[in-house]
Amino acid sequence: MGGDMGQAMREHYARLADTYDDNWAYSDAYLDWMAGQIAASLELGGSDRIADLGCGTGLYASRIAELVRPRVPVLCIDPSQAMLDRIPPSPAGLTAIRASGEELSQGRVALPYPALDAMWIKEAVHHFADPATALGGLAGLLAPGGRLLVAMLPATIAYPLFPAATARFEEQQPDPVDILAHLRDAGLDARLDYVEYELRIDRERYLGMVRSHYMSLLSTFTHEELEAGIEQIRVDHPESVLVFPDRFAFVLGRKPVA
Repeated sequence: MGGDMGQAMREHYARLADTYDDNWAYSDAYLDWMAGQIAASLELGGSDRIADLGCGTGLYASRIAELVRPRVPVLCIDPSQAMLDRIPPSPAGLTAIRASGEELSQGRVALPYPALDAMWIKEAVHHFADPATALGGLAGLLAPGGRLLVAMLPATIAYPLFPAATARFEEQQPDPVDILAHLRDAGLDARLDYVEYELRIDRERYLGMVRSHYMSLLSTFTHEELEAGIEQIRVDHPESVLVFPDRFAFVLGRKPVA
């Protein structure tokens, strides 16, 4: 995660950094699946100059670097230094850059490459204060034929959250259809697809993730509200293993060659 964050959200991710991988690494199979989905959607190859915007701790960038073996390092871009400090070493090479999506889109950050061939933004576009402007600026960083992938949760989700959290998510989450329009307005040829993975998580582990604010919206609840919500999840989901779909909208834009 990352993107265009205010001070409160920066502090949230700084607190989350130590447990981020535990919260988001549902399983190696899940991480490999998502990395493969991103690489396939972007049609990544060894000659591509690649960036992961909102990279967090590099969970996906490291896997994609090992999968694609690019000739130049993958750029791991995130506004949280605490997250960047936890990026693991990679045989294929990663380069950490501390920057927000807005700073990058406005050209306030110097990149080591004159243009990018591929960039992905996974679950960070909701942090952009002005998604249309930010995505327009990011599209300008692409080389001819370059691809920009926004991987995001859809407007509604089937996560086993408490009702108030689900309602707040639906109030705050951008609509993938709007993101598609922003990419097209930025001059990219764009399309919208969906991918899905069935998650199976021990209930107590999941409740610990909720308590750790694994989704940024959970940090907007007070401690008392969150604990009450966790108890509601226990009532609604007495099963020991939670099974639910993790569905993502993949909004892919491609810069025309001519």
